Amino acid sequence: MAEKTSIPKTNAEKTENEKTKIVMKDGRFFENRELSWILFDHRILGEARDRTNPLFERLKFLSITASNLDEFFMVRVASIKDMVNAGYTKKDIAGMTPKAQLSAISKAIHELVELQYSTWGRSLNPQLLKDGLHVVAHHEELSKEEGAFVDQYFRENVYPVLTPMAVDSSRPFPLIRNKTLNIGAMVQKKKKNDELEFVTVQVPGVLNRIVELPAMPGEKKRVILLEEIIERNMQQLFLNYTIVCAHPFRIMRNADLTIEEDEAEDLLKEIEKQIKKRQWGECIRLEVEKGMDKRLLSILKKELSIEDGYLYEIDGPLDLTVLMKLYGLDGFDDLKAPKYVPKMVPELPPGCDVFEQIRKGDVLMQHPYQSFEPVVDFIRQAAVDPKVLAIKQTLYRVSGNSPIIAALAQAAENGKQVTVLVELKARFDEENNIVWAKKLEKAGCHVIYGLLGLKTHSKITLVVRREENGIKRYVHLGTGNYNDATAKLYTDVGLLTCSERVGEDATAVFNMLSGYSEPLFWNKLTLAPLWLKDKFLYLIQRETRYALEGRRARIVAKMNSLCDPDVIVALYEASAAGVKIDLIVRGICCLRVGIPGVSENITVRSIVGNFLEHARIFYFENDENPEVYCSSADWMPRNLERRVEILFPIDEPGLKEELKHVLDVQLADTVKASILKADGTYEKVDGRGKKAILAQDVFCREAAKKVKAAKAREQGQKRTFTPKTAQ
Repeated sequence: MAEKTSIPKTNAEKTENEKTKIVMKDGRFFENRELSWILFDHRILGEARDRTNPLFERLKFLSITASNLDEFFMVRVASIKDMVNAGYTKKDIAGMTPKAQLSAISKAIHELVELQYSTWGRSLNPQLLKDGLHVVAHHEELSKEEGAFVDQYFRENVYPVLTPMAVDSSRPFPLIRNKTLNIGAMVQKKKKNDELEFVTVQVPGVLNRIVELPAMPGEKKRVILLEEIIERNMQQLFLNYTIVCAHPFRIMRNADLTIEEDEAEDLLKEIEKQIKKRQWGECIRLEVEKGMDKRLLSILKKELSIEDGYLYEIDGPLDLTVLMKLYGLDGFDDLKAPKYVPKMVPELPPGCDVFEQIRKGDVLMQHPYQSFEPVVDFIRQAAVDPKVLAIKQTLYRVSGNSPIIAALAQAAENGKQVTVLVELKARFDEENNIVWAKKLEKAGCHVIYGLLGLKTHSKITLVVRREENGIKRYVHLGTGNYNDATAKLYTDVGLLTCSERVGEDATAVFNMLSGYSEPLFWNKLTLAPLWLKDKFLYLIQRETRYALEGRRARIVAKMNSLCDPDVIVALYEASAAGVKIDLIVRGICCLRVGIPGVSENITVRSIVGNFLEHARIFYFENDENPEVYCSSADWMPRNLERRVEILFPIDEPGLKEELKHVLDVQLADTVKASILKADGTYEKVDGRGKKAILAQDVFCREAAKKVKAAKAREQGQKRTFTPKTAQ
């Protein structure tokens, strides 16, 4: 039997007394989570403002800030607003009540939105015009010929789709759907001096919002937004009325699902029901065109119950996510970054027997620098391999046309035992996951709909295979989703192994997920919500103890977010003991650096680049016997206490070195890294006089070199020795 791993309880070893712990939990030692997130969106906006980036990449980053902000409102602002409405007054770790948070968030978001639109209006849009793309801001700017074109376009393509909505005594104010773009207008009956009436029409999302105008050869490309075409033709929708004014508006609703799992007889049906409610949740943001007629604005504010703090008057196109559509226009490749193609994983060349290759040794993959295809091949080969008996997998987010789903369905049809945990509560992917769950069930898979009260966020696949020497288990563990589309955009780490001890743990994981079988001990894996937080605290406290004893101690940790107060306090204690701590935190960071005697030994950096930094990697010096781990979990309460997450060790020395190299290169980044300062702000690394190191580019080049080296080795093996001809 495998040796039992012992993990001391979180309070077993203390470097400071309880009094110090209480002091360290003072609000002054923490940043507010929401304000820290807004700073993250500012860092993305910084990429849109960076003139060294290609113009269309800057458009993409600006679009991302808008998409992020939408989700922030629908979930985070909505949640805090619910707390205020419920009279909840408990302070967060930074000492702020929900009401104080809303006030601070409102101020910070208004500043962010103002910067977004000044970036668009003063920088990006004028540069687009110079580089050959004219976005027509208002329909009044159209030439006579262009006006005739858009009017015909409206009649033939737009008019049949529209549904104009009037409001009067027999027709109540209509449901304005979440995230939709609409045009509101004040109208008056012709030939009568009647009162003004409110009307509205939704800009249909099924039509392309960007309409290209006809142009002569050699002319600049000109486009106009669909809402401008509709506004120009509003009279056609209300023939017996005079259009007094018309302006676009957009609303955001509370989309944070509240699911009473204990009372839900069928979780799938309950989630389907809750998804529909997103369309009429409380309105939490109203965006309107700057200069909107005050009478029209007054009606919207009243009917949508919007306070001034949630009103955003926009000087530019509403919903800047439309810029991603601009990014997709043909003919501007010279204004975009060259498209990167993920490189082959040398240990898993196309067409190889994946299982044979894994038996040769653990395989570490770094996406998107290396292709995600071997992971797909792992499932595909398992689906058709007659020796494979069972496939078990967790799915959190998958792509719209997932080859992994197809392979799992095929495996079940081939008679294999297929068990899939589909997490129905994956936010904003609920509908997609419901579709996949039903498809898998139809194919004969055993589908589990997550666990009661918990989200299953872990990324694990187990393939059970009958071989000559008996049953062998092959396992894939990852830091990212089984999504072949995002695997080309997100940086993640994956491990393929046939380690017997990991295989035993993987079996135990799925037995826990499908039933109530909790193992007596774990060999290699550590799971949340029961054991993972204790494990992390133990690892941090061990470094603290070593530092106090004068032994080698260091922590390097890379993650998406850091806001768990217990972990932060443990890091403060380690820092106070002299442990050098380097954190690479992409997004939220509630830890403060530079606090005398508390966090002087901690650095925090955030990297925002062409790829989304998504991997979670943890390095502990352990008195010159380094331990390296990867995980699906961030250092957040939700990951450590309310989700099923997995931490897995990287044991093979060469693979440890690879991940240590990843951390070292990111710590050396002088181009895309921003450093957290003691005042809570972030500042780009000062690269003057330093070698320019862009970590993501380094990894792209290294992935290509690995392939080249592998091909050279292969060629060398194919050569035969030819003796020299005798002289």
